[in-house]
Amino acid sequence: MKIPPRNVARFLARPDEKIVAVLIFGPDGGMVRERAESLAVKVAGDTKDAFRVGTLTMAEIADEPGRLLEEAAALSLTGGRRVVRIAAAGDRLSGPLEAVLQSGAADALVVIEAGDLPARSSLRKLCETADNAAAIACYADDAETLEVLIESVLSQAGLAIDDDALDFLKTRLGGDRGVSRGELDKLVTYMGAKSKSVRLEDAEACIGDSSALSIDTMLDAVASGDSRALDRALERSLEMGESPVGLLRAAQRHLQRLHLGAGLLAQGMPADAVLNRLRVPRHPRRQQAMRDQLRRWPLARAQTALDLLLEAEIECKATGARADLLCRVALRRVANAARR
Repeated sequence: MKIPPRNVARFLARPDEKIVAVLIFGPDGGMVRERAESLAVKVAGDTKDAFRVGTLTMAEIADEPGRLLEEAAALSLTGGRRVVRIAAAGDRLSGPLEAVLQSGAADALVVIEAGDLPARSSLRKLCETADNAAAIACYADDAETLEVLIESVLSQAGLAIDDDALDFLKTRLGGDRGVSRGELDKLVTYMGAKSKSVRLEDAEACIGDSSALSIDTMLDAVASGDSRALDRALERSLEMGESPVGLLRAAQRHLQRLHLGAGLLAQGMPADAVLNRLRVPRHPRRQQAMRDQLRRWPLARAQTALDLLLEAEIECKATGARADLLCRVALRRVANAARR
């Protein structure tokens, strides 16, 4: 059966005893690992207890398909329910897992971690449709779930957070649950005994020196027409390992937001409402920067810039020219257009 997002926390806290296997999958690897660990701890207590927790690899199951059924049917020598964990699973697991689900002899809970399985995946279909299996999808945190994560981690450390600091963190985190939690743990350590409330300057000081911030600085420089700032930020982003195509795509996404904003302004929507629609963080510097950029990018100009960036991306992939040079030239041309 599918576990809908609103029921995931409840299921992980109190897993149904009739469930024999749980598939946890999706593109957010950090969230997959976190939820699998949480479920294993809930059922077995200590995941390092070899009597309560066993692990199997896909290679071991491929060599000996019946091994999974043996492990799932084995009783714990110390009492309590056992957990069998499988990582990096794929559709080759479908046959052995189906045998477990149909046997009726499984006493352990099989916890399966997988990547972004498509809807047609046989493993995903099996766990979504079987009465004694469950499937939990893990997609990148949206603004709502990210806010819950931030406030949960900070409250556990006895910390509150100001609204502008919360908005800042929501623009920096969210791509991967594991990375987000690691950054929040770093923030908790940084705060120490400084204060009981995280302020914007605390969040910027702790998380500001990152590749994400370098890219954001580059995007602001491009959209504001600041060529010197663009050169510095672009150089830093490339040195930190960002790909030229990735930077061009980031610029396209930023210009798409400005294009949307320009369209809303042209329809008569007030500037404040446009900023809210674009989900611009509420702290003054960010709001003022976006107001300035929206003034520089009317619809036609934004569309021309988007065409230019897309053409540069295609050239990076299709020609033998150096991608970093093509990226640099395209971004400078966009920055020049912003100054007109």
